[in-house]
Formats: sequence, C-alpha cells, structure tokens
Amino acid sequence: MAGAAPVPAPAASLPMLSNRKQLIAGAIMALSNFMVVLDLTIANVSVPHISGDLGITTEQGTWIITSYAVAEAICVPLTGWLSARFGAVRLFIGAMMGFGLFSALCGLSPTLGVLVGARIGQGLCGAPLMPMTQALMLRVFPPERRSLAITIWAMTTMLAPALGPIVGGYISDNYSWHWIFLINVPIAIACTIVGAWVLRPVDTPKVKLPIDKVGLALLVFWIGCLQIMLDTGRDHDWFGDWRIVALAICAVLGLIVFVIWELTEEHPIVDLRIFRHRGFTTSVVTLAVAFGAYFASIVVIPQWLQTIEGYTARDAGLVTAFTAMTSIIMAVTMPRWIDKVDMRIPITLGLIWFGMQAMVRMSWSTGMDFWSLAMPQIIQGFGISLFIMPLTQMSLGAVEPHEIPSAAGLQNFLRTLAIAVATSLVLTDWGNQQRFSHNMIADRLQPDATVATLAEAGVGPDATREIINNLVDAQASTIAMDHTFMIAVIAIVIALPLVWLAPRPKMAGMGGH
Repeated sequence: MAGAAPVPAPAASLPMLSNRKQLIAGAIMALSNFMVVLDLTIANVSVPHISGDLGITTEQGTWIITSYAVAEAICVPLTGWLSARFGAVRLFIGAMMGFGLFSALCGLSPTLGVLVGARIGQGLCGAPLMPMTQALMLRVFPPERRSLAITIWAMTTMLAPALGPIVGGYISDNYSWHWIFLINVPIAIACTIVGAWVLRPVDTPKVKLPIDKVGLALLVFWIGCLQIMLDTGRDHDWFGDWRIVALAICAVLGLIVFVIWELTEEHPIVDLRIFRHRGFTTSVVTLAVAFGAYFASIVVIPQWLQTIEGYTARDAGLVTAFTAMTSIIMAVTMPRWIDKVDMRIPITLGLIWFGMQAMVRMSWSTGMDFWSLAMPQIIQGFGISLFIMPLTQMSLGAVEPHEIPSAAGLQNFLRTLAIAVATSLVLTDWGNQQRFSHNMIADRLQPDATVATLAEAGVGPDATREIINNLVDAQASTIAMDHTFMIAVIAIVIALPLVWLAPRPKMAGMGGH
C-alpha cells in the first residue's frame, strides 16, 4: 500500500533472537516508552518552580507542557512513513538519541524561549518512540510470547502518567526542576547503546518514498490549531473568545482538507486507509474513549487532593498511581489465558469494572482518609488491564503485517488526542461545576448559627466570611469532582457497545503477523 511501511518478513523467517536478547529488547522497549509517556505529565507539577526560577508567569509556564504535547501530537501519526523511509530500528535509535539530546537542552535551558524550543524537539523525537516500541515488540517476540510483551508495554503507558506528578513533584521539591529533564539523559544513552546492539537483526528495509509536503503541512496546521485551542481554551472563556473560535474553525477545516488529500494522495504522509479495517477502527475508538475516561481521573484527583485535602504532590500522585500498580499485577497473569478467549469478553468486563469504580468515587466527600480514597483506585486497577491490553492487541491484530507501524502510530495518536481532549474537558467541567455548586450552596446556606458560634469564639466578621466561603469552596469542588466521575461513567457506557462492532478476533498472539 502506498505510504505504508514495508512488508516485514513473516514471523518464521525473521532472525530469531535468543531468549536473553528478547528479554533485554523487551526491557528496552518498555523503558523507552515509559520515559516518553512520563514526560507528558512530569512537568505538570513543576511549572510553578520553573516559572519562579525563570522569572515568568504561570500562564507562560504552561507553554512548557503545550509545546511538548503539540509536537508529539503532530509527529505520532508520521511513524508509519518514517519507519518505511529510514527503517524501524534506525528510526528508534535516531529518535532515542534526539530525545536524550533535547532532554539535556531542556535541563540546561536558561530562558523560557530555549526551554520551549527544546521541549518541541523533545516532543518531535519522543513521538515515534511510543508506536515504534510497540511495533518492534511484534518483531522481537514470537507469536506465543507477544501477549506478554504487549502487556508489559501497555502497563508502562498506564503507569507513567500516574507516576509523572509524583516524580516531578519530588524532584522539584527536593532538588531542582532541571533534573526532571536531565534524568532522561543516562536512560536515553543506555537505551540507544543496548538497542543498537540487540535490535539490528530485526530492522526493516528502507523504502525511498516521496515526501507528501502538502499532507505534512496540513497535518501540522490542523493538529497545531486543535492542540492550542484545547490547551488555552479554558483560560479564554472558550468560544466566548474570537481567537478560540478562529482556532476551532481552522482545525475543523484543516482536518477535512487533510483527510481528503491523504485519501487521494498516491504516497500519503499518514495512511488513513488503515481505517478500512473494522476491527482496527472500533478498537482504537473504544480505546480512545476508555483511556480518556481513565486519564480524566489522573488529572482531577491529584488537583482536588492538593487544593482541598491538603495533600502534597507526592502523596496525591501516590493515590492515583495505585491503579497502575495493581494493573501490572493483573497483567502478569493475563497472557496465560487472554488468547484462549474472545477478547471482546474481557474488554467488556474491564469496562464494566472501571465504570463501577467510577460510580463508587461519585460518593467521595471531604475529610476521607488516605485508604478510603486509595481503595477504589486499587480495585480499579484490576479492571483496567482487562480492556487496555486486549484493545491494543485487537487493533494491531486487525491490520495487515506491513501496516502495523502505521496502525501503531494512529493508535497512539488517538490515545494522545484523547488525553488532550479529556484534560481540557474535565478541567473546564470541573471549573464550571465548582461555580455552579458554589452558587447553589450559597443560596441554600443558613450560616447564622455558624456565625454566632464563631463570634462567641472571638472571630471577626471578615474572618468568619472567609471561613464560611472556604468551606463552601471545598464542598463545591468535591461535588464538581463527583460530577467528573459521572461523566466517566457515561463515557464507559458509550464505549461498551463499540467493541462488539468489531469482528471476533481470529488470531492469537497478536495475530501471528
């Protein structure tokens, strides 16, 4: 197919790595993916530290996050074309070297401009690493071991965003924000050296494809407009600001023209024809919706714990991270039986499990102890594995062998897009619900008894009003968070029937492609 990655050799004819090298390669792939995904969230809690050190406003500091997200979102769909043009292993090695270099530049940046530029480079280099580590897993491991390999890979995708705030907060509080970037450098060097040694035998041939310049320009245009709109919309009253409206119009028009161009181009920069596979389309859409619902809790729970419950960034992140930790425990046992059943069944069970835990968290209130908050996260983790890993398998197992790099790129792009959309929607809804709930509580509040009690204790009128307002704010924020979990339940209800639109998976071990 035009624009797709070259057809890899059948599994039987691929150079078979020894068991030791398979394990080393799997560890390198998982570590590389973990590092890249970690950088999506590791800087979130460090923005105040960076802003204060560089003498910029917090709003300017958010460009550190936005620049990385925009660059990554643009480059992820290009993975299939890049893999065909340079070879899978060559692309991995080059991207890893670039990621390490730009991570060092981020850590050494003296100004905001240099830091944002380095973050863009970091995002561009990190984007292909997510789908390429996924695709290379399929070339390194034989069919009977691919379920375990992809399970490990999928768990790093879940664990890294949860650990990001913990690691970022701990490093920024105890050392310096520079180290949240500099810690990537030795990891990148190790992955580059070991990867070059282990992975060379499973590299793909290079195919000199022409560059689809128009398609690339359209991709940069519409994704850039969309990502900037999502990142800045809640700070500018969304569609009440003409700039957000203009970005939305440009994003929609750009997307329409991009789709038409790519479907008619002989050598497209992004192979959209992969969506002709019903199993791939339904799997990635289900994965995007479910992962967006999962990531919403990663966004809102730490903020609520820090602003309302007085948790540190580390402890707030720990509550969230429990889900990923128990997911890994569940994932260890899954490869033994997952290929023996219709994967749509565990996916359905996992989505229902996740929805039930979201319903439990709809009753959260202020003053709950640590383990009361952590227990639903722990229980939820066992269900997350039931749908994340099978959906990943189903999507890649539904495409042709030569389409796997492109399919992996599109899968990761939709997951990244789901994260961006979920983050913007949940923070917007949380803010709106806080204001609505605050007004509703204030209208029904009868504070006379409280005012009298505080007055008897010697508290002045101004301090009394502030105390009551803070109490109302805490309750309003909690009600708003519970509303977020209700939206997550609705998202799961939408996702449940989608997976059954996919044909029954016929292949075991990631299809044996």
